[in-house]
Amino acid sequence: MPANRHFASRLARALTRLFGGEAGAGLLLILAAVLAMLAANSVLSGAYHALLHAPLPWAPIRKLETAHLWINDAVMAVFFFVVGLEIKRELLVGELSTPAQRRLPVLAAIGGMAVPALIYLAVAGGEPGLARGWAIPAATDIAFAVGVLALLGKRAPPALRLFLLTVAIVDDLGAVAIIALFYTAQLKLAWLGGGAAILAAMALLGRFRVERGWPYVLLAIAAWYCVLHSGVHATVAGVLAAFTIPLKLDHKGDSLLLRMEHALVPWSAYFVVPLFGFANAGVELAGGAGFGALPLGIALGLLLGKPIGILGAILLARAFKLAEPPPASHQQLAGMAMLCGIGFTMSLFIGALAFPGQAALIDEAKLGVLAGSLVSALCGFTLLRFAPQRG
Repeated sequence: MPANRHFASRLARALTRLFGGEAGAGLLLILAAVLAMLAANSVLSGAYHALLHAPLPWAPIRKLETAHLWINDAVMAVFFFVVGLEIKRELLVGELSTPAQRRLPVLAAIGGMAVPALIYLAVAGGEPGLARGWAIPAATDIAFAVGVLALLGKRAPPALRLFLLTVAIVDDLGAVAIIALFYTAQLKLAWLGGGAAILAAMALLGRFRVERGWPYVLLAIAAWYCVLHSGVHATVAGVLAAFTIPLKLDHKGDSLLLRMEHALVPWSAYFVVPLFGFANAGVELAGGAGFGALPLGIALGLLLGKPIGILGAILLARAFKLAEPPPASHQQLAGMAMLCGIGFTMSLFIGALAFPGQAALIDEAKLGVLAGSLVSALCGFTLLRFAPQRG
């Protein structure tokens, strides 16, 4: 019995180390994706698709009549709200708060979004109806990429982790802008105006230094509801609502934004994102999606476009004396750039927006995202694991 307790204690400590912190979020996301793939390619396939896509017995919001729609359009708003909080904090008091700090991550993120899009268009853009997917390989999954980096421990220097994080945050801001500008249906101005008015009211709460969270939460839900019916994707409301949360520190060095971020980050990392991964990563491989131009363009965009764009931007910035790269070896920088090719969450999300109502194309896009993200993760991990510690 004591031996059993000793083994159980060691196992508990190992699981805590494994699933705690940044590595845990990435591992849970991988596990959710694997479970989705297994479910979609087994005898559970029918139950998996029925669970997600069958009409709900009762839907309080007509536009959200399936579990899949609730996850993608409602639950994911929490993820985007957390992204908005992180972006605002970094821009005001964090690693993106000065022009000098912003310069290299912004340039690297622009290169890391533009080159994958160009590669995708070169491979798949000529096929009828596929050009709309150009933004799918332009995104980076923060949780997945930072999780893989965390698995490396001291093999990845802190400066490299910080640079990857700032590039991914700028990348997220770009992805949100792309969703708002390029994947918007026909606008309904009355609903859009209602959402804008509510967001303005939230900004006024911040101006008058209202520090209680519940008024912001209620108004954020109302803004989400208006944006859901406006033609702009509802999750954009999450980011915009987060920008209204006050960051001004009190005498204890605390603020409403920091408290909200602290409370919501675990929910986002350990529930929302894995749930989204499980709901969206299930692709039927047998007789389903084929590896044609669409998945090939996405996979090559993530695998080649991301590192070429990011490393190219770093080299150009150094050549023109705009910014210096982070202190790391060339191989470490290459490994970090490869990890940015893990598109997963944001890429799957944009894939569903790019081809609405086209299940076959969405499945092909998922296949490309999964393949490109997996190979990018393995290559990035390998490069960093065996990289020299000094450049």
